[in-house]
Amino acid sequence: MENLPDLIDRTALARNRARAEPDALFLQEQVADELQERLDEVNRTFKSIAIVTGFPDFWAVRYPDAKIVPDDDLLDLQPEAHDLVIHAMCLHWANDPVGHLVQCRHALQPDGLLMASFLGGQTLQELRKSLAEAEVAVTGGLSPRIAPMGEIRDLGALLQRAGLALPVADSMPLTASYANAFHLMHDLRKMGEANALTDRVRHPTRRNVLTEAASIYAANFRNADNRVDATFEIITLTGWAPADTQQQPLRPGSAKLRLADALDTVETPLDRSKD
Repeated sequence: MENLPDLIDRTALARNRARAEPDALFLQEQVADELQERLDEVNRTFKSIAIVTGFPDFWAVRYPDAKIVPDDDLLDLQPEAHDLVIHAMCLHWANDPVGHLVQCRHALQPDGLLMASFLGGQTLQELRKSLAEAEVAVTGGLSPRIAPMGEIRDLGALLQRAGLALPVADSMPLTASYANAFHLMHDLRKMGEANALTDRVRHPTRRNVLTEAASIYAANFRNADNRVDATFEIITLTGWAPADTQQQPLRPGSAKLRLADALDTVETPLDRSKD
């Protein structure tokens, strides 16, 4: 079978990240704080942590004893070497997201925890719409500008495909405001989140396309402070490496207590005569 071309240009992605500025990494900060809160709620001390990231300096400060792993297509992880793997804000740039999760699963010890946070499908929905409408109006066509990102309804199944137990997927929307669309696009470059699609247009975007997009953005997404809003959706996946000590679901029909008895209430039979 012929190999499909990579969706992400890893060379361009590395270049974008190298240009990122530390004071613009507010998404990394938000995710790091959120993951720490979640870990504080887990009644366990993790002794062997690995962090998969495109921003090693940032995460090394947060977790100085962790192994920092670049988010290459082939992850530098050893089988059953860690009791916690954090996949930190880079799964949306993976050419093979399921492959990354599978590799993380293999790196976990039995009953080890995987936490993966990344940008979801609602991210930059305002910019997507504005750029698409502007490009169609000015050039009569469309070009790839923002990487496709997974929807929460589809992403939970990835954990099960990767062989993880007790899977949970949840979404946290963040809204940031900017002076205008140009300010937002400039900030994306400072975050290291600029366009790194393989099929991206390689020449500078025509100025009238950007001007039209900024105008459309302002007309549709201006807030009460006379600025424009931008949505960032943070999706977090959590799952555990299977272990015999974990709770197992009961077989259907094996319950020994009726729900009505447990709730100390009277069970009302369904009246099927009205069907």
